[in-house]
Amino acid sequence: MTEQDDSRLMIRPEYKPKAIRSYVIRAGRITEGQRAAFDDCWPRYGLSLHHGRLDLEATFGRVAPRVLEIGFGMGDSLLAMAQQEPDKDFIGIEVHPPGVGRLIKGAADAGLDNLRVYMADAIDVLDDCIPEGSIDRFQLYFPDPWHKKKHHKRRIVQPAFVEKVRTKLKPGGVFHLATDWQNYAEHMQAVMEAAPGFTNAVAPGQYAERPDYRPITKFEQRGARLGHGVWDLLYRAPVSE
Repeated sequence: MTEQDDSRLMIRPEYKPKAIRSYVIRAGRITEGQRAAFDDCWPRYGLSLHHGRLDLEATFGRVAPRVLEIGFGMGDSLLAMAQQEPDKDFIGIEVHPPGVGRLIKGAADAGLDNLRVYMADAIDVLDDCIPEGSIDRFQLYFPDPWHKKKHHKRRIVQPAFVEKVRTKLKPGGVFHLATDWQNYAEHMQAVMEAAPGFTNAVAPGQYAERPDYRPITKFEQRGARLGHGVWDLLYRAPVSE
């Protein structure tokens, strides 16, 4: 698909200008099915950064526990969670158009109504769209590790970001992080252990077992066969401020 086609279909992420980003837009061709999903499914599942503060009860038509995930990739695990936990409402944020197209097509095929998606910069969405104290579980799985030391400033897990997450969580809400890069796991743990208002849900300085609700991805299964590790971290926001 040409850039002109993308512009016509508005298949591009929304974002506000900023100097440093925690992601890069990965090259990838949108399939015909994914492109059709934007035409057919985006009006049902898509949310826009430009619509401002989200009314969650109006969006989902009910009051329910809410899960927000940043960077869902191709969307397979988020789709599985939305199917497995119909009592919860899920919001996904991703900048990779093929992944967004795949997810909303899967949601439509499954007849889901407990999933909505932003194709936008996550920090912009948190700042402009997600109400404070509204999220029960905040998920950040396998973010870009930016493994070169000179790029560590681009890692999304930094004190300012963690504080932003805390303000979006309900009292007692959970921030669940996972990575397959040990150096990043250590970085995450150091930032989280020092973050005001968060408590390690396992024990200070400890990693967590993978919770049953987080599906094992094909990428993770392949890594396990090659002896690669995965580190989960669970931190709980204070029950009362």
